[in-house]
Formats: sequence, structure tokens, C-alpha cells
Amino acid sequence: MIRSHLHTLTNGLRVVCVEMPHLHSAELAIYLKVGGRNDPPGREGLSHFLEHILFRGTAQFPSSLAIESAFEVIGGAPNAATDAESTYYYSRVHPDSVKRGMEILASMLMKPLLSGIEIEKRIIAEEAREDLNEQGEEVNPDTIVSRMLWPRHPLGMPTIGTLDSIAAIGRSDLEEHLKKHYVPSNAVLVVSGPVTCSAVLDAATDCFGEWADTTVPPAPLVTLRQFAPQVRCVQDSDSQMNLQLAFLGFARDDRRFMALRFLRRILAGGGSSRLHLHLREELGIIYSVDGAIGAYDETGCLAFDLSTAPNTLIHAVEATFKELLLVATTAVPDEELERIRNSYIFDLEFSRDSAYEMGGRYGWGELMGVVRSIEEDQAEARRITAAELQDTARALFAPDNLRLVAVGPWKRGMKKKLRELVAEYQQRF
Repeated sequence: MIRSHLHTLTNGLRVVCVEMPHLHSAELAIYLKVGGRNDPPGREGLSHFLEHILFRGTAQFPSSLAIESAFEVIGGAPNAATDAESTYYYSRVHPDSVKRGMEILASMLMKPLLSGIEIEKRIIAEEAREDLNEQGEEVNPDTIVSRMLWPRHPLGMPTIGTLDSIAAIGRSDLEEHLKKHYVPSNAVLVVSGPVTCSAVLDAATDCFGEWADTTVPPAPLVTLRQFAPQVRCVQDSDSQMNLQLAFLGFARDDRRFMALRFLRRILAGGGSSRLHLHLREELGIIYSVDGAIGAYDETGCLAFDLSTAPNTLIHAVEATFKELLLVATTAVPDEELERIRNSYIFDLEFSRDSAYEMGGRYGWGELMGVVRSIEEDQAEARRITAAELQDTARALFAPDNLRLVAVGPWKRGMKKKLRELVAEYQQRF
């Protein structure tokens, strides 16, 4: 049984150690509870921008090459990611070099040069342009749907920012964001692999013990919601229609979250999932369909993404609605439920072999206040019933929660027919 050990330094930094003696590499990461929802108005993308800038040099490692090289020497390849609620920096390292890895991360977080701002603006702007068409309109379904789910709130804005907000970011913005949010009480340091907790704690104390703490400003909560299905049709010159059906869902600590995980797998969890079988294997109108869960402090969503030819878009939406109505009105058969249950339980078991996954489970989980052991998740999965799944589907797939976006080469009459399908779904639910 894998267990995590938590210690808190005097400055508030939480240090998590996951001892996995059977492995030969260690995973080092630091998670901070700051992301897109913490970006100030007019500076959307600031958290993501700061993440990039920290790789451009520190007092001890004056360039991105110096940082990369320092990690390579200890078997690492540093990386980072920013989402709506968190930013994290991570690397695999040799178990004997965990402290050296901490020293590099500590330098990045505590002594960054904040250099290369104008160069980084150009790089991130190019990334942002990938979500725009020739007219400068947003064509990324994720971004468009987020605006519909959480209107006039930072969660509805792209984590990367907009071209205008990226251009507006200056050094003072980065300094202020670093000062407000990059503090020990807002962070979790985690090491997983063939390490001992005493050595990890000693190294963390040496590397991060002088990190000064302060009170972190609260993130704005979602307060506005629209109680009606919404449809957005966006013109683009692509050869396919890119479709996303998203449903306003649950916060990450909601009691129905395990049922939500099961529903995602039942509908879009692989080759045996219902949408895959119906839309691909039976109708032949898609290549693949993906389901993704978004979960935040006070809200969440479940979204399905697929692409199809313009002349089969209406058929694809109609078939998807059929499967959603079925799972909300009819109990999942025992055989299907047991197959999904076993698949999920075994995936949890397999995650024991990954230092990265264990670091995320116990590090990110500690940051967000949702730490659960594998055994706890498996036990809950064994208790899930068909009735719980149906009740959750009934609440989740209610038409009022629906946000539908289709991006592509629209033809005459298609938008009207799509809206008629949504109205029909609303009547039948």
C-alpha cells in the first residue's frame, strides 16, 4: 500500500513525500494554487505568462539554457503547466539528486530575473493565434464553451489570455502576481519515488525554509448562471465541423463526482463507450470522441468533443442527444456497469507504478483539499450503483445545463436545424 506523508514547514509550505522504493527515478514537483481565475481584468493570461518567464533565468541560473542544463545533469527535463486554478513545475530526477532539483526550483520561484518579457510575448501570442481564424475570431470550442458556462468571470476566459491582454502585461504585473500568489502557504512541494521522508523534509527545509509567506487574496467565485440551453455557431474555413457539447457540472468535492467519472467512461471512455460505438462503429460519421471533466472549487463541467463532416453534423448531434437521454432515463445494465467499474479500479491499481501520477494524486490533491488514497477511490467505485448513475445523469444532462458549440463551414439551413434539435432535446428530457 502506497502512503503519503505530509509535513508543514514553519513558513506554511506543505511538503508531501510518497515513498515508492520499488522505482528507480523520482518525481519532483511544486504546485501553486494560482491560475487563470486569479488573473486581474485586462491581464488575462498573467499566470500562464509568469510560468513561462520563470524559465528565462534566475539569480543562480541566468538563462533558460542554464536551467535546462542544470536539470539534465541530474537526469531531469523540467516542464510546467498552468490551468484555471493551479500552476505546477515538475521534473523527473535521479533519486540521489532530489535536493539539487529543489535548489533549482527554489531559485526559479524565489529569485527569478523576470527577463525576456518582450520575446515571451511574441511566443505566447503565436500560441494564442492558433485559436483564431483569418478574421481574428475565436474558433477553439473549449474557449467559446467556457465563456458560455461562466460568463463575465475569469473561468470563462482562455488561460493563455487574449492578444490584447498578453500585449498589456508588463514587468510590474509579473512582480505583483509573484508577490501575491507565489508564497509558501499557497504551495505544495511533492516528491514521489525511492526516497525517504526524512531526507525530503531536510532538503525542503534547506531549500525553501527562507521563503517568505504572506496572505493570498481570494479568487472571485462564480455567481452568474444562465438557466437555459445555449447554442453558438461559428463560421470557419475548416473541412470539418468541430463540435463540443458541454454540461454545467459539479464542484470537485461534490458527492456525485465518482458517478461523474463513471458517466464519462460510459459515454466517451474508449472503444467500448456508447458514443464511440454509436457514432463511429455503427454510423461511421466520426473518427473519435473525447470526454473531459472540468472541476473547480465551486463549479465544473463535463464536455464531449468530436469532429464530423458538415453534412453529418445534424446526425451526429441527434445521435449524441439520443445516448444522453438514454443514460438519464434508463439504468445502466449490470454487465456494462461491471465492465466500467473493473476498468476504473484497475486503472487506479496501475497508477501505483507511476511516480508522476502519485505525485499528482497526493501533491495536487493536498493543494486542492481533496486528497484521497487509491484504496478510498476503489472502495467508492465498488459502491456505485446504476441508480446513482441515472440520478447523476438526470441532474447533469438537464437541458438548462447544455452549452453547444459548433465551429466550421456552415451551410444554409444547418443552424436552424441544430436549434430545432436542441429544442426537441429540451422537450423530451
